[in-house]
Amino acid sequence: MKYLLRQLCVWLLMGSLVPTVLIAQNRSPKPNILYILVDQWRAQATGYAGDKNVVCPNLNCLASESINVRNAVSGMPVCTPHRASLMTGQYPLTHGLFMNDVLLDTNKVTFAKVCKSNGYSTGYVGKWHLDGHGRNTYIPPTRQQGFGYWKALECTHDYNNSAYYAGDSNKKLFWKGYDVIAQTEDVCTYMTAKAKESNPFLMFISIGSPHDPYQTAPEKYRKMFEDKEIHINDNVPVDKREKVAKDLKGYYAHIAAIDDCIGKIWQTLKELGIEENTIVVFSSDHGDLLGAHGSWNKQQPYEESIRVPFLLHFPQLFGKNGRTSDVLLNTPDIMPTLLSLCGLPIPASVEGRDLSGILKGSKKDNTKHTLISCVQPFGQWARRVGGKEFRGIVTHQYTYTRDLGGPWLLFDNLNDPLQLNNLVGKPQAERIQRRLDNDLKKELKRRKDEFLPGMEYVKRWNYVVDATETVPYIKINYEGKPIVE
Repeated sequence: MKYLLRQLCVWLLMGSLVPTVLIAQNRSPKPNILYILVDQWRAQATGYAGDKNVVCPNLNCLASESINVRNAVSGMPVCTPHRASLMTGQYPLTHGLFMNDVLLDTNKVTFAKVCKSNGYSTGYVGKWHLDGHGRNTYIPPTRQQGFGYWKALECTHDYNNSAYYAGDSNKKLFWKGYDVIAQTEDVCTYMTAKAKESNPFLMFISIGSPHDPYQTAPEKYRKMFEDKEIHINDNVPVDKREKVAKDLKGYYAHIAAIDDCIGKIWQTLKELGIEENTIVVFSSDHGDLLGAHGSWNKQQPYEESIRVPFLLHFPQLFGKNGRTSDVLLNTPDIMPTLLSLCGLPIPASVEGRDLSGILKGSKKDNTKHTLISCVQPFGQWARRVGGKEFRGIVTHQYTYTRDLGGPWLLFDNLNDPLQLNNLVGKPQAERIQRRLDNDLKKELKRRKDEFLPGMEYVKRWNYVVDATETVPYIKINYEGKPIVE
């Protein structure tokens, strides 16, 4: 017994003499996560996607060193539903945020809470849109969903007079100048401080642009497009093209400004020596129709609305040889995929798929389709302008949707990328329509989605809506003055 005790002491002593550097070499530190979330940036509006109008050299360079998930969709293409699914890994009928300006349950298991409980510092800067207490109201730490560092506002698109609240203070502050530039500086300062610490960080920078109003980017960027001839797609009606050309110039000006900020963030990661072990994600909450099919903004099941950019940059694991992935990625899949890439546990509450094995090439991709939906039309796509409930699926080739009356839209996205030819009811598409309809019904059954009229869900969740079936909020115009309706 004494011999065993002596041997144990020797082993412990030997262990204590092992150089610290060797211990560090044997430890694999968990990666940082930097999530760049933009608002209403459609996947088509990037240089690497082939848009000849856009100017985004930094983003194109990032794409050349990243995985470009080109089949990423926003399953419910609206701000609040997307953000709630991103934070919880759940579908909208589970977390209940199927429309804007409602509260995400503070008891939910969120992305930040999981990271924080596993030793991460957590931070959030920019637009939140998950609080449901008015768009200009202070959000206390009890409703910040696990984020520690906090400089956010529920929602504003007044980019040059952009307010925020910091931490646990209810004092309204304002970003200096054009908000994304000031927010970028703040995030770079945050990363500089965290690079000196041993624990990893999760940081979201949530950018309000290029969401309209389109003509409010700094003059430097607006001038880049003043005299530029803008290519307009054939799915924009002729009578809308003058407005579309003007709006696109402003849209691309916002994008050019954001691109400069992405370049600064990326350069900061390199200078700090933490790029290799940082997962950088660039994505959007939904797209923008910008005149396609005669419509603007989002909610509708067209490509310009549902398809979002999704770049995943993680040199330590994937290297810097950019490639494209065809995996069908939906919003609830993001949280479990990133947690898995960090070696963190995926909560049982998560409904999305962990796609990390597919992205790493260790698992086969057997996914044939993913779900898209509009539970309750409201706001910019209210019923008075044609808004309606729908459910649909997106495959690697097709988009198929039903409304409450039956089959609505069917597009062959490979042969008809601008979705000019609705194949619903066409004899040549009868077989594929029947197959997709069966797949959709099975998916809805699996998701326990009864596909009821939207107001039924509004009543179930006890939401209060106005005459337009929209959740009321304190409405402020882009000059910061209350709107009287």
